Amino acid sequence: MWIQRLDASHALDYRALMLEAYDLHPLAFTSSVRERAVMPLSWWESRLTGKLDRVFGAFEEGKLAGIVGLAFEPREKARHKATLFGLYVTGKAQQRGLGYQLVQAALAEARAHQGLKLIQLTVTAGNEAAFKLYQRCGFVQFGLEPLAVRVGEDYFDKIHMWRELTAESLA
Repeated sequence: MWIQRLDASHALDYRALMLEAYDLHPLAFTSSVRERAVMPLSWWESRLTGKLDRVFGAFEEGKLAGIVGLAFEPREKARHKATLFGLYVTGKAQQRGLGYQLVQAALAEARAHQGLKLIQLTVTAGNEAAFKLYQRCGFVQFGLEPLAVRVGEDYFDKIHMWRELTAESLA
């Protein structure tokens, strides 16, 4: 298993894995499979090659088995923040620490960006596995957004979490 930053050559596999994630876990993602499935391949490529996003993939036996993204804030007053997004590990690769390793890869990327002070994320309330993973990675809850997403006729809250990139965590 290895983790690397994805580029445009991974766009088809990235698209396929994200569509699988949206389809199998609609509560976990704000985007839906229906809205993302119609996006052209160029949109997926730009997600992997843009200046403000970094997407990492975990590969097992040469196949993409997990992904995570880090989005950097473009606005001058908020450039000290980044957002962790789109963490997903295939069913076959779960329960082996791959999610933890992906988050660590994103944190390492964050540490390489001068001036970055914190990473934030949201996780759907009730997704205990993801919530506990983020806690193990040093994230703490700072808020709850009620009715954050609607899936069908049901509404779900999002937990807001953050992690400071202190001098100790940069070592």
